[in-house]
Amino acid sequence: MSELILVRHGQATFGAETYDKLSELGIEQVRRLAGHWREFGETFDCLYCGSLLRQRETAAELRELVGDEESPRIDPALNEYDGDPLIRSYLRDFAAEEDFDPAPAWPMRDRTLFQRLFEAAAAKWIAGRLRPAEDEPGFERWPDFQLRVHQALDRIMARHSRGSRVLVATSGGVIALALQRVLRYPDSVAIATNWMVHNSSVSRIKYGNGRISLMQFNSLPHLERAGSADMITYR
Repeated sequence: MSELILVRHGQATFGAETYDKLSELGIEQVRRLAGHWREFGETFDCLYCGSLLRQRETAAELRELVGDEESPRIDPALNEYDGDPLIRSYLRDFAAEEDFDPAPAWPMRDRTLFQRLFEAAAAKWIAGRLRPAEDEPGFERWPDFQLRVHQALDRIMARHSRGSRVLVATSGGVIALALQRVLRYPDSVAIATNWMVHNSSVSRIKYGNGRISLMQFNSLPHLERAGSADMITYR
């Protein structure tokens, strides 16, 4: 059996000019994960990541644990969906009727309000009810996001077999869809799973001989230690 080890990127820079960069805490989260794996002698055959900066920065901190000289192998199909056009579409068409009136200022720095708004927008997204304006690039339909992620994971598993251990540095939405690929749960559960994935957490999938199984989800062995509780983050 082979193994996919999925790592969510470290904490990004929420509320800054660009979200797509690891914060200082995010870098330290991933460094602690790398240190934990070094301590236990964990090594990997190959490393993949998306093309987003926060994913590539995460992969860079894990690179020394990987034997493959071509790693990290960058695959944009492992990128997170772009949440900004989803929220803009939701604010334009639904905010007034769903207790977001007046619409909150954008970009948003209140984490609690952002999460409430993001969940409302995502529910409309997976139901196919969001409609982007012509001047809103980056909008991706939910079925298109599902398809690219599931196909990317299938390509990786087809390429690496015979006991391979493949590390994937990616994002919460991609990890949620990886679990959906394994457990076949509905879209509403997939998007709810997205909100649960911690920064720098580890999820493991075993595959081979026509079978695929979830072995671990959202594990934080490197942070669930005395004195590290304040390093556990969702965003």
